[in-house]
Amino acid sequence: MIGVFVLAASLLLLEKMLRLFDFVSVEGGPISVVFEMLVNLVPEYAGLAIPLGLMLGILFAFRKLAISSELDVMKAVGWSYTRLLRVPFLITLALVALNFAIVGFIQPQARFAYEEMEFELRSGALGASIKVGEFNTIEDKMALRIEGSQDDGRQLMGVFARIADNDGQVLSISAREGRFLANREDRNTIILRLVDGVIVHNVAKGSPRVLSFSQHDLPIDLPALEQFRDRGEDEREYKLPELLEVGWSPESTADERIGSQANFNYRMVEVVMMLMLPFLSVALGVPPKRSTSALGVFLSIVIVVAYHKINQYGSEVAEIGRIDPFLALWGPFAVLFVLIAYMYYQVAFVPGGQAIGFLESAYAKVARRLKKLVGRDKLRGLVPDQDIHMQDDDEGTPPHVA
Repeated sequence: MIGVFVLAASLLLLEKMLRLFDFVSVEGGPISVVFEMLVNLVPEYAGLAIPLGLMLGILFAFRKLAISSELDVMKAVGWSYTRLLRVPFLITLALVALNFAIVGFIQPQARFAYEEMEFELRSGALGASIKVGEFNTIEDKMALRIEGSQDDGRQLMGVFARIADNDGQVLSISAREGRFLANREDRNTIILRLVDGVIVHNVAKGSPRVLSFSQHDLPIDLPALEQFRDRGEDEREYKLPELLEVGWSPESTADERIGSQANFNYRMVEVVMMLMLPFLSVALGVPPKRSTSALGVFLSIVIVVAYHKINQYGSEVAEIGRIDPFLALWGPFAVLFVLIAYMYYQVAFVPGGQAIGFLESAYAKVARRLKKLVGRDKLRGLVPDQDIHMQDDDEGTPPHVA
């Protein structure tokens, strides 16, 4: 169970990591921020990885007992499936409490922290770098171009700067090298120290003046950073008590009530659904007799992931007011509950019953036909076509190979 949880969370994070690396490299931010953003995504993906780990852990346990015939021995001595599910249900209750804490309290804060880091990365608050070989505009008054950098960006080579003011004066500066220095007196300004360069001062009326220098300090005003929004503009950033307060408060607007109710019901069905996973694991984990089919394993993953996506879609539709939040979220839950109850009843209380017997039969037929086709292709590859003789005698002798 723990292994499946780690594997599912790792796969989800790796897929997101590639996008974050590309996003951070484009924005020019530090690489360390990628891992900080991934940490804030762990609670988001844990909401799906925990149910998957729980379900597959129980499913593989019952599947192993069924294939080794130990499950038949336990049933023979009077241990029903419901009796065998006592310990898995204790584990389920513990994980339900954990997932409730994650979905209700940890996930909203992590989502807000992720959005804040993304905003700061876009605005440059996380130390976005100046792109080498391109013109960089600072506050629409200064254009800066760096030919190259050394010593991890501390030493700048081939610096060109163009500064214009409101009076029409323009400074064009070129220098052999430069370095950025912090300004202790004014944190909103940094110093660009230039070495071995030329300054060309152009005025609106008059001839330009040229000045050579061995060292020149150029102050650069940093752009003012926007403040990130307050938490709560998105209902997904509310904790459960806050959702209850906003969703059922007469002081809230209609849009706020609908959005909060939709998000509250979405979180609740995601948690309550875990109580049905032990029954689903038993129904799909026990293969037919004398069979090792893994169709149930595949189908269980499809059911859980598809149900999670349906809940997400239902929450989004309910937030815009197209359908009642309770119906949009608890309707699919009721359908899944009936489906799992039927499959568990077939396995646990019907003699020889199978939850997905018709699918297993169809799967077995397709598998047999594929084996025949593969075997015939191998045979044709080993024996020349002219040596294969198909004949039927009067006694119904089957075809043979000469």
